Amino acid sequence: MTWQTDTGNENFIADQGKLAGPLSRIMDSRSVETAAAVMVNGTTIFTIAGGPIQIEELLSVCITADDTTASTLQWQSAPTDGSAKTISGASASLASAAAGATVRLNPTALTTAPDLVTAANGGAQLGAAVANRLIVTAGTLKTVIGVGSTTGTWRHYLRYTPLGPNVTVV
Repeated sequence: MTWQTDTGNENFIADQGKLAGPLSRIMDSRSVETAAAVMVNGTTIFTIAGGPIQIEELLSVCITADDTTASTLQWQSAPTDGSAKTISGASASLASAAAGATVRLNPTALTTAPDLVTAANGGAQLGAAVANRLIVTAGTLKTVIGVGSTTGTWRHYLRYTPLGPNVTVV
């Protein structure tokens, strides 16, 4: 079923329960990913501009295997206004992580370690059944890598909902 109303300024169309047009830009989640790279402490992974976002999912996937360096991954929000703060605890060791391993932000608390699933377990993340919603303001999302940089490469995926019409993430 499709319906349309003309507000005088914009046309809004809803089709099968989904919004189209300007409203969909702030109602629908979006996703962005990075190229595979070695994880180094303090690296900017995503840049948020134009306003805050609600993080729906933040997942890192091992593309090429790590060596035995006991690296850990922690996430940090570095807002344009205000002070940088970690938004997760440190993950379990990423030493010897094989291609296909995944690390997922668990939004239970700002100190909760991300969930690490090995490639031997399919890298399949169950997800956390929590009602918490993590909102970060414009700025950057960075990695905090403990012990030493990873030797393997990782690709990062972010699914988010913008909280304003002009919010972008790259």
